[in-house]
Order: sequence, then C-alpha cells, then structure tokens
Amino acid sequence: MQEILQSTVDGIALGSIIALAAVGLTLTYGILRLQNYAHGDVLTLGAYVALFANTVLKFNIWLSFAIGCVGAVLFLLICEKILWAGLRKKRASETTMLIVSVGLALVMRNGIILIWGASPQKYDLPTYLAINFMGLIITRNRLVVVAMAIAAIIGLYYLLQSTKIGKAMRAVADNPELARVTGINVDRVILWTWIIAGTLTALGGGMYGLITNVRPTMGWFLILPMFASVILGGVGNPYGAIAGAMIIGIAQEVSTVCPASLGDLAKYCIGTEYKIGVGLLIMVLVLLFKPQGLFKGNS
Repeated sequence: MQEILQSTVDGIALGSIIALAAVGLTLTYGILRLQNYAHGDVLTLGAYVALFANTVLKFNIWLSFAIGCVGAVLFLLICEKILWAGLRKKRASETTMLIVSVGLALVMRNGIILIWGASPQKYDLPTYLAINFMGLIITRNRLVVVAMAIAAIIGLYYLLQSTKIGKAMRAVADNPELARVTGINVDRVILWTWIIAGTLTALGGGMYGLITNVRPTMGWFLILPMFASVILGGVGNPYGAIAGAMIIGIAQEVSTVCPASLGDLAKYCIGTEYKIGVGLLIMVLVLLFKPQGLFKGNS
C-alpha cells in the first residue's frame, strides 16, 4: 500500500504536466479541428528555451519558464502564419493537416537535437532535501509542479468563463461559421488559441524538466498520454482533458508497482519502460465502450 501511495503521489505530478499539455491539444482540436502531432515537440521546445535562459543566460527558473513560454508561442504563431492558415484557406482535410503535423514534429525534434544535442540536460538549480510525509517521499520540485499546474488551471477557467475572448473561443468551438456570422473575429480567436495552447504546453514542458531530465524526445513520449487524456476526457473539453490527464498520470505510475512479496511472480509485473502503454490501453478501452469520452466534448 505504501508503494501504491508513493506512486500515486508521483502520478499526480506527472498528471499535472500532462494536463497542461492536453488542454492545449484539446483547444487546438476543438477550435481549429487540428490533430497536432507536433504538440509534444512544442512542449520540448518550451523546456529547451527555458533551459537556455536558465543555464546560458543565467536567469532564475521562473523567468526562464516565462521565456520558454514566449519562445514556444512565437514559434506557433510563425507556423500559423506560414503553414496552418494557408492549409485552412485551401480547405485541406483533417488527414492532410495531421500528416503535415507529423512532418513538423520531425523537423522540430531534429532541429532541437541540432541546436542543443541529444544528451539529457538539467536546469541549474540548487538541490533540496525531499520531504518525508507519513512515509511518503515528496520532492519540492513535485510540489512546485502541482501548485503551478493548479494555478494555471484556475487561470484558464477564469479566462474561458469570464472574459470576452474566452466566450468567443467557446462560441467558435461550438460553431465557427455561426460565430463568424454573429460578428466574432474568428482569426483573432485562432491567434489566442495558439497563445493559450503554447503557453500551457511550454509551461508543462518546463515543469517536466523539474522532475526529470530535459531531452529531445520528452515531448514525443508524452504525446500518447496527451491524446489518451483528451479522448478520455472528451475531445474538445478542456476540463475533461484535465481529469483524463490525472487518471492517465496516476494509472501509469501505479501500474509499475511490483511488491517484493510477489516473489517469482514479480517477473510478470509491468516494467517502467512499458508504462506508457497503459495510456494506450485506457484510450483503446474508452474508444471501445464510450467513444465520446467520460465528459461531453465538441467532437
């Protein structure tokens, strides 16, 4: 039970990171109808820009995270200008845009390797002793990750529910043509979608670097849990994506628990290298038995 509780604590931190990225992913699909397989590499880009600001420019970690978010958002806006806007104007199909996003992901990943190298790197941060709470080992970085994720989600809720741009985004997600007819500036909504998605995803990447190494494939290995979270929570539903991410994060970490009391049966436990498959399994089961997800989406 102690091992399960410890894995649950670790899963909450992982789920918090996946939640931020999954919200960005579900927003881009709900408003732009874009299944963006480059989304994971946006997370990686945000982490590496933050790493550059922290280790080379010697900024503190909070300012570095902010710079990472700005870098990721600028990249997304450039892609919108020279890539996605043109494809939408030509009425490219969702399949075509999906294939383009896969190509963009490969370009981004190899570009990151070209600039920063393939070796794992770490932020320049002091080392703190972990907190022992009733036998559970909780690192300060994981507490920071969860706290920042909660603050970001509260901010997102306020933006979507209480601001003009948030209400416009919800209207465009429901019916873009009707929203345009009623006078909503859809192009402005699209730009805000990229800004919000990029900020949340890059922040998730920066926080992921707090609990693990920063490496070029970090976003690629998180793209499956992101999509699983979006599908589990209901495609196009940002709050559902958050709930789905927490389920996926905890399930992945708990699935690798292998008590020593199992003896010879321990060899049948799931290894840590296979825990990402748990997200795939959950996604498949949801698609089989409840394709609309646990919550109502805009798919």
